[in-house]
Amino acid sequence: MSLAPSSFLLACCTMKRLFGIIGYPLSHSFSPAFFLEKFEQERIFAQYKAFEIASIHSLPDILKKNPTLEGLNVTIPYKQDVINYLDSLSKEAADINAVNCITIKDGLLNGHNTDIIGFEKSLLPLLKKHHHQALILGTGGAAAAVAYVLKKWNIPYQIVSRNQASNTIAYEQLDATIINTHQLIINTTPLGTYPNINDCPPIPYALLTAEHLLYDLIYNPVETKFLAQGKAAGCSIKNGFEMLKVQAEESWKIWNQ
Repeated sequence: MSLAPSSFLLACCTMKRLFGIIGYPLSHSFSPAFFLEKFEQERIFAQYKAFEIASIHSLPDILKKNPTLEGLNVTIPYKQDVINYLDSLSKEAADINAVNCITIKDGLLNGHNTDIIGFEKSLLPLLKKHHHQALILGTGGAAAAVAYVLKKWNIPYQIVSRNQASNTIAYEQLDATIINTHQLIINTTPLGTYPNINDCPPIPYALLTAEHLLYDLIYNPVETKFLAQGKAAGCSIKNGFEMLKVQAEESWKIWNQ
């Protein structure tokens, strides 16, 4: 039975706005709890769902089953693969070829990147004059956001990964000279994320000094093994919690533009 006009308007007015996140795995994702608390505290009539998908090819099915979706966050491992499903990209997302925020309007999917501003706002207050070169651990979408910010602030960086490539060195190539001259070290890999808390990037921690700043994009646990070993060496340390809060708020701004 079809709704009468007045009933239809009432249904529309009482329908919660819908947002969500795609990624794999999502069991310990920051975003659902953050937005649930935000919606409750600010009395926003909306809901936020976690869409855990084992393949990015499942995205069209999610959109079909949730036609009222207004926006999505994107996390590991789909920040780059999701681009093939989008209709347009913001300048920043196009520049780094990574998306962590999608707006959905009139059937069109538009990709954005709020990792950039999240990392930038959380990093800048920590920088000292001697942090003039950086190591980026990892090569994924988050690493691209980090590189974008460092380039913006004229901080030369070296990417480090398991395998050597044209612009990447391998972990085993890290020696005293490289560690001493790169006093900002940023982990963008998932190594050390709960429940695998005993994992960490294989850098020579014995070479770290009090002049080093270690930044880990991981937020769970609060202090990863990467950060704990840096702390033991006297380094300044920072986890990714503030970055996540900033990027989440920026996503909300984009969805409501």
